[in-house]
Amino acid sequence: MAQEIGSAIVSGRLRPGHVLEGEIEASSRLNVSRSAYREAIRILSAKGLIHSRPRTGTRVSGIAEWHLLDPDVLSWMFKGEPQPEVIHGVFELRKIVEPAAAALAAMRRTQRHLDEMRQALERMAIFTLRAPEGREADNVFHATLLAATGNPFVISMATGVTAAVASLTEYKLRLGDIERDPVNDHYRVYDAIAAKDAVEAEKTMARLIRLAILDLPAKLWPKR
Repeated sequence: MAQEIGSAIVSGRLRPGHVLEGEIEASSRLNVSRSAYREAIRILSAKGLIHSRPRTGTRVSGIAEWHLLDPDVLSWMFKGEPQPEVIHGVFELRKIVEPAAAALAAMRRTQRHLDEMRQALERMAIFTLRAPEGREADNVFHATLLAATGNPFVISMATGVTAAVASLTEYKLRLGDIERDPVNDHYRVYDAIAAKDAVEAEKTMARLIRLAILDLPAKLWPKR
């Protein structure tokens, strides 16, 4: 229920300011219990997609109020055809956060972080990004890299950043098979972090993200 309404919101089928039906009407039309509809509304409100006001009802929020790094919101945005500015915004976020995080990780990583990252890369190589297991290993690699920064604020972004990486990967696979094998580029990041080379770690992560952009059709590349 929450997914159905949430997808309609992020796809633009329900525009900001749209007033949702009342609980009785909506639950009857959708053939669900009132408690199930009420729970869906609670979930969507927690994700910033809707808001309720006395005497004005429950309205769709503007995108500035959405929790854009919420894994569900990201997933709903990429299940359809995301707007180019959404794709570009996610890549800009990655370019801002991940290279700097890789540099910090190179200076602060522990052996446990290295072991987890290497195991993730080995699973990526075995399963590839075409398989759910390979994509999950990719998520582990990026989450562990952020954890290796030792910065609690950066670490708190791990769920959102890995959800962004996963959403982009699944979207690219839906457009067509990814011809480039990204495992070697991930290994370059890993090797720099293992060597405690912050400059190289930042550079190789930035390169990894640039190549990920080039995996998209040219019409979706950022203009700058």
